[in-house]
Amino acid sequence: MRHMIVLLLAVVVLASCGQPGGPSVSKNVQVLAAEAPRATPEAPVAALPALIAGMNRFATDLYSTADDGNLIFSPYSIALAFSMAYAGAEGETAEQMRSVLGFLPPDEHHMAFNALDQRLQSLGTQAEQQREPFQLNIANSTWGQRGYPFDEAYLQTLARFYGAALHTFDFKTEAEAARATINAWADHQTKGKIKEVVPAGMLDEDTRLVLANAIYFKAQWVDQFDEAATQDGPFTLLDGRSVTVPLMHGMMDGRAFSGDGYVAGYLPYAGGSVDMLVIVPESGRFAEVEGRLRDGLLSEIATGAQAARLRVIMPRFEFDSELQLKEMLCTLGLELPFSDYADFSGMIQPRAAILKIDEALHKATITVDEEGTEAAAVTVIELVPTGELTQPVELRADKPFLFAIVERETGALLFLGRVVDPSMELAG
Repeated sequence: MRHMIVLLLAVVVLASCGQPGGPSVSKNVQVLAAEAPRATPEAPVAALPALIAGMNRFATDLYSTADDGNLIFSPYSIALAFSMAYAGAEGETAEQMRSVLGFLPPDEHHMAFNALDQRLQSLGTQAEQQREPFQLNIANSTWGQRGYPFDEAYLQTLARFYGAALHTFDFKTEAEAARATINAWADHQTKGKIKEVVPAGMLDEDTRLVLANAIYFKAQWVDQFDEAATQDGPFTLLDGRSVTVPLMHGMMDGRAFSGDGYVAGYLPYAGGSVDMLVIVPESGRFAEVEGRLRDGLLSEIATGAQAARLRVIMPRFEFDSELQLKEMLCTLGLELPFSDYADFSGMIQPRAAILKIDEALHKATITVDEEGTEAAAVTVIELVPTGELTQPVELRADKPFLFAIVERETGALLFLGRVVDPSMELAG
């Protein structure tokens, strides 16, 4: 029996289901939500290892497409936002997303992702209850065109497996209000670390759906660096030059592994559930070691790491990154979702392939100092109608057919003919 769809005409706080709180910016926001409570994960979920393996492979693939220089991004946030799009993908579009993003078949994927997401969120809840200096908050939300025929089953999937209600706007008249509202949501969910993820002009009358994920992490080291021990020192760049930066010095109980051309160490955070992995290639071998990320380097380290006392020297650092995911993902072969051939027919009713992803943006920031680490990321995906091509028209000329060569402007027939047997040889 299909669930009813409930339309709540009310001002709402700007947070996903299960994530209360947040500023209310627009007084015209409505919520369209399926009557489907969030699913309780089965324990254990057999598909979880395969999901994590696929997502980690995608993470290293995406890393390989990034520009040079400092880089911070959240593979988890990106995968989660695209997972909500995957819930409405069909046919070859779904298959391509599954292949490139490392997703599972739909009947396993959303249940497994729900289990992983709730597991991660529970780490933050447990730490808060135990008053550990550890925070991990994850929020999902979706923003759709008011009156658009979103499919009930799709809304149920968003609610059951992603805890996300659909907030609706009239993008034709409220595009700027919608942008301000989504940015305010991101600002709130990242505790002010990412204030604007949707740029001016991105949303307009063509916008039909925006999928959003935010992740916020803050934790102290188990063994904090003594700020008094931090001192300026040289940091050698890839070209051999050196710059002077504040270098932290400290001793930690963690795990370590020495591999071919590198040394790696896991630095533990309070709470005992998350570490920072630091991989230091030997001089002159950075590109070589970095290139092995896609060949199982992280698995090699995880398998070989042993408990160790670590003497750590590393710089304080703080920076952010902004990724235009469309170009990066197309480089990896994820092209159909961004094209007029995209099939997101599972999102709407009646089912028709009329939406494509127009923009996919990601912002992330990180601060590492003597006390610990603070990091946040937001991913947004905008879907718009396709062009005039809504569904491929199959022109299957595997039977006798006519043909003409026509001058476009005047319609003059330059050649006209037919094919009744293409196996026949040319007439003599």
